[in-house]
Amino acid sequence: MRIDWVAVNASPLITLFRSGQAGLLPQLFQKIIVPSTVWNEVTDGEHDDPAARELIVEPWPVREIVITSPRVAAWNLGDGETSVLSYALDNAACRAVVDDAEARRCARTLGIRTLGTGGVLILAKQRGLIISVADGLNRLRQAGLWLSDDVTRLLLERAGE
Repeated sequence: MRIDWVAVNASPLITLFRSGQAGLLPQLFQKIIVPSTVWNEVTDGEHDDPAARELIVEPWPVREIVITSPRVAAWNLGDGETSVLSYALDNAACRAVVDDAEARRCARTLGIRTLGTGGVLILAKQRGLIISVADGLNRLRQAGLWLSDDVTRLLLERAGE
């Protein structure tokens, strides 16, 4: 099934911007939702940060005010994860882009489909937008995304690298 609609959490946005790979998002997805709580988390930081500076000028993010689902709120996640998952729960065609392990556990329990930042790179390779997931993962790590060696191996296997 083709993924055309995503709601993106702060960590994926921040690391994609900091690694110079945020431009993949509008190439991959027709609709990119950034809940207001996530928008504020990204842009309220230091304005010399690439994510804070660039998110506000990009034409592709759709900023949405999201009503928190009580089912998601019961998990006591961060505000951004709660908004992203609440949005995706209310919009079945939307994929939640989250990396946090507890948020992904919540999503599995509630039947919300997810995609991690590494999965974005795999999708970009599958669609011919990048040549190497390994290079992209290295850039994400340098930008501050923590990935275990096991997760990195799994992502590279899925990418055929």
